[in-house]
Amino acid sequence: MKPFRRWSAWLSAMVGLLRLAAQTNPPVELPEGAAFLKADILGIFAHPDDETGAATTLATYALQQGKSIAIVYCTRGEGGGNAVGTQSGTALGILREAELRSALSRLGVRSAWFLDAEDFAYTEDLRISLERWDHLDRLQRLVRLVRALRPEVIVTQDPAPRPGQHGNHQAAGVMALEAFDAAADPNRFPDQVTHEGLSPWRPRKLYWSGARGTGTIVTPAATLPDGRVLIDVVASALSAHRSQGFGRISPAPWMRAPQSWILVKSAVPFEAGETNFFRGLPLAEPVPDRLLADGDDPASADLQLRFRSRPAVETYFQVCREQRIQHAAESFSADLPVVAGEASDVGLWVANPSANAGNADVHLTVPPGWQVASDFHMRFSPARTNIHRIWITPPREGLQDGDVSLTARVDGRELHAAARLHPVPHLRIPAVPAPLLADAPEDDAAWLAVASHEIPSTHVWEGTVRDSSDSSASFRVAHDLENLYFEVRVHDDQVVSNLAPQDIRAHWRTDSVELCIDPAVASPHTLRCFKLGIVPFDTAGHVGAARDADARPGPVAETSPGTRLFSWRTPEGYGIRAIIPKSEAGIAPEGQPRIGLNVLVYDADQPGARVGDNVGKSRIAWAPRSGVQGRPEDWGRADLR
Repeated sequence: MKPFRRWSAWLSAMVGLLRLAAQTNPPVELPEGAAFLKADILGIFAHPDDETGAATTLATYALQQGKSIAIVYCTRGEGGGNAVGTQSGTALGILREAELRSALSRLGVRSAWFLDAEDFAYTEDLRISLERWDHLDRLQRLVRLVRALRPEVIVTQDPAPRPGQHGNHQAAGVMALEAFDAAADPNRFPDQVTHEGLSPWRPRKLYWSGARGTGTIVTPAATLPDGRVLIDVVASALSAHRSQGFGRISPAPWMRAPQSWILVKSAVPFEAGETNFFRGLPLAEPVPDRLLADGDDPASADLQLRFRSRPAVETYFQVCREQRIQHAAESFSADLPVVAGEASDVGLWVANPSANAGNADVHLTVPPGWQVASDFHMRFSPARTNIHRIWITPPREGLQDGDVSLTARVDGRELHAAARLHPVPHLRIPAVPAPLLADAPEDDAAWLAVASHEIPSTHVWEGTVRDSSDSSASFRVAHDLENLYFEVRVHDDQVVSNLAPQDIRAHWRTDSVELCIDPAVASPHTLRCFKLGIVPFDTAGHVGAARDADARPGPVAETSPGTRLFSWRTPEGYGIRAIIPKSEAGIAPEGQPRIGLNVLVYDADQPGARVGDNVGKSRIAWAPRSGVQGRPEDWGRADLR
């Protein structure tokens, strides 16, 4: 047979096979337009990799039940660290998006969308996140996606400001609440309806992730319909987030554990012990305009009494009131910093909606060794909300939390309020007669004349410390008209140096010291502060530093060029010295009597760590508290004398 005839015969055979296949497997009819976009579940998260805590749930619904899942991310994660390369900023966002899409494809998530908000820094303050994100603009974008995707169920992050809860996470949860209602209101962002061809859409349910309260429990299936083990699939998916240190993740017990979800808003009645996002769905139109909220009762006309909490919690209370989900805030009791050995101002919130006034007989209980100003009294003024102030003094020594309780008897009724107060340490920063030198570590009499302050191994705020040789420290701090002088000596029996000189920004991945200065004292967020992460030795053996999550983050040579650094090894570990110009830290050269201050020590203990890997093991601090690096109100106080 000639070549042409052989080719012709082969082509005819292939055409025949294709026709047979088309008859056996007719083409799948894909939905079009709005139906093509339709999602069963819409996740709303702050950063790429925030789906980690929901991954088992998402994989269960997508891969076992065939649900269509889409996720909206507020940012591209460009403000995070990078354990696998040198990309940072916008370039890191490109890498993290690629990693994310790989992860989501393995979880069975159909699509991912971005609001392109800025991943600017770690903060625990919701308000600064919404300000930096241009709240209204991002909400409009999110509402557009809700109307386009028309999800039955929205899942998001609990915006409760618990210690360690990123302000960006809080903002994602709050905007999800707002979009849940706004997407159904034709008067919100009406151009989307009149000019973009979208219709208002009322999602049926909204869930928060988290174990508190009653809610949905998703128990992972052992295997998927195709025979794969679910937790193996989840681990494989999450390993795609390599820049964030997930590259070596393996199936873990937490992936098998039930995942809890809290039903917050719903178009169907709430039910205790719910086990299925889609209970009561699909819901025939019309969907009620006024959705149900568990515990959603009209505002009480009764007397109310509670201690005021820190600013982030007060903001959360306000959000819950505006969203008619006051029940969500019931688990929060006031948690406030007070200065050890000083009388601190504690606020008491008193509301009397009625027209009747009433004097209160007040009894306040504090722990042994704590003192209360003796002239405290309280009145329930008619039709007003007042803040009464109580001056409470904790002991000077020790930083043990103290529970206080108040009973008020008014007009024959008894009201109760409780709060937990946690003392923060206090020191005086002495003035030195002459500038201190950074590069004379041993037998420097001028430095040794400055008082030393201990950071014991028990001051843990994250991780586990074996003993004082594993991680502990002492520090000295002094000042003159122009500079602050810091010396920190760290006890660390395994000093790790796995960050390259050009990759110093994420100091928490290895052994390091962080100096935290708050010129405003007790700021609600760090963007008015000076936070310097110092790596004593990079892979080239040199000291390096970068400002982090503060008023001007970035490499110290660019953001605080007047700062001078020095490091050296000691038999117990290492030491660092930092000379920081007051002007660069935001401190007035004269007339600033007090600043907020903290010294944090990060310990790694993995000498053979790969360059760039996140091998952080534990964290201690002079003023320890979970998440304290992002919460200046919980830093210590320092008086410049």
